Amino acid sequence: MIKTKEKPPKDPALSAKRAGPTGQAKIEKKKDFKINTEEMAQAGLHFGHRTSRINPKMMPYLSGVRNTVHIIDLEKTKEKFEEALKFIRQLISENKILLMVGTKIQVKELVKEMAIECGLPYVNERWLGGAFTNFGIIKKRIEYFKDLEKKKAGGELEKYTKKERANIDEELRDLDTKFGGIKNLEKLPDAIFVLDMKKENLAVKEARMEGIKVIGITDTNVDPTFADYPIPANDDAISSVKYILDKVVEVIKKAKK
Repeated sequence: MIKTKEKPPKDPALSAKRAGPTGQAKIEKKKDFKINTEEMAQAGLHFGHRTSRINPKMMPYLSGVRNTVHIIDLEKTKEKFEEALKFIRQLISENKILLMVGTKIQVKELVKEMAIECGLPYVNERWLGGAFTNFGIIKKRIEYFKDLEKKKAGGELEKYTKKERANIDEELRDLDTKFGGIKNLEKLPDAIFVLDMKKENLAVKEARMEGIKVIGITDTNVDPTFADYPIPANDDAISSVKYILDKVVEVIKKAKK
């Protein structure tokens, strides 16, 4: 009878090492966010400003020049955007407040729609100086605005003359323009998302003074060090801004589930 060669016993330590710390087979980690450079390129995220408008601190995020226009390195954009999205996901899952800020004509409606869809406060009209640094005063104006709205809804303004009611309606419209997006803001936000760091420089400055985190789209004419979570990308093209906002919406909705 021919004896078969016995297989050596398996090393349990080696088996455990291959299986991972829990003793189970390793599972490849699923990607957190569906972001790829091809989609970003199609949306025009890589187009910066003319070379004459460069902020030197944006140089590490660039890949070259095309027709006197700086081109943003989309691999760097992907990396920084994912960092920002992770922070946003954590923020929302902890029930913290994210304020959207975008007052440029071409994006203000996008900001409003996105914020309302996600239940976020927003500013899409001119930034009010002191909105953060003098929040106590701003809060009193918001309370007055809400009280006036309540009185109108309850018919308490009917006792006034037609002209007086017209003046009150005009005041309400003005207050809504200024405070409509932040009327439910009871305290300072934990972070702001800025669509144009240069245009919204006052909001960024106040946020930094108050220790509020800044997430911002940083085009090639912007100092990215002013943002805690910079997203190197085109901040002028609607397609670029919309791509970024759509990804933010996805993350926020998942974080709220």
